[in-house]
Amino acid sequence: MSTFTLKHVVESQQFDRELLTIVFKTADRMKADLAGDRRFRTFLNDKIMASLFYEPSTRTRFSFESAMRRLGGSVITTENAREFSSAAKGESLSDSTKIMCGYADVIVMRHNEAGSASKAADISSIPIINAGDGAGQHPTQALLDVYTIADAFPDMSGLKIAMVGDLRYGRTVRSLSYLLSKYNDMEITFVSPPVCRMEHDIKAYLDKYDVAWYEETDLARVAKEADCIYMTRIQKERFHSVDDYLEAASKYILSAELVSGMKSDAIIMHPLPRVDEIPEEVDNVPQARYFEQAQNGLYIRMALLYLLLKGE
Repeated sequence: MSTFTLKHVVESQQFDRELLTIVFKTADRMKADLAGDRRFRTFLNDKIMASLFYEPSTRTRFSFESAMRRLGGSVITTENAREFSSAAKGESLSDSTKIMCGYADVIVMRHNEAGSASKAADISSIPIINAGDGAGQHPTQALLDVYTIADAFPDMSGLKIAMVGDLRYGRTVRSLSYLLSKYNDMEITFVSPPVCRMEHDIKAYLDKYDVAWYEETDLARVAKEADCIYMTRIQKERFHSVDDYLEAASKYILSAELVSGMKSDAIIMHPLPRVDEIPEEVDNVPQARYFEQAQNGLYIRMALLYLLLKGE
């Protein structure tokens, strides 16, 4: 594997095809290692990860902490830094970051403000990993998403991807859009209520890189043609208007009837947690990949920690 420099993980745009290949091959090694002789179990035994989460998280926080421990490292953590850290006393993100640099070797940060991880990286002496910054980005989620898509469609070209639900506030679909632009002949269809349409900056980015995109309101029509349907929940906590939320809530549900009309080799993804957009009866259909997708988060995050802290 080539030697390279990966200093921080703050946004999807920083990953080109070469770096994506390195991350995915490393994730493959981690997956195989966990099923085999565990050669990597002590590789980070002298390293400490600070898990600094200003917003609630289950999969992201636990998968990062599991990843660090499976590589032999240690974890210092706070579940809700907004309430249970010095942030509650008014300490700035900048000061908190500088303090943590003296305690840990890498900081995994989730924050409620877009751009917060980039600001932290600018002043940090250790790697910063963006675990979600408000309605901004979630690059590690995008990496595991593409890793999951590539497992189903290894050539990663000419795919029709449907992103459904809360596209305005959904940082996962924003980050995924950036990464999909790295591949050939992608076609993205945005399916959402008017109040949740994808923002113009993503559309402009896709235009810049000649990625075909469309907007649609009929999920049934899109479902028949899509190679991948990426469902998202309507994020009630980010809406400023109750009326806007009620307009969007439960608008799109991927029912078993809709799934029956999908292509047999298509896949269904979801960053989770879900509300009602994918009924549990869909969990056992062959196209459902969202639990596998969540599991892939462990391998991707092990790979990133290894690459950031070992530089190999």
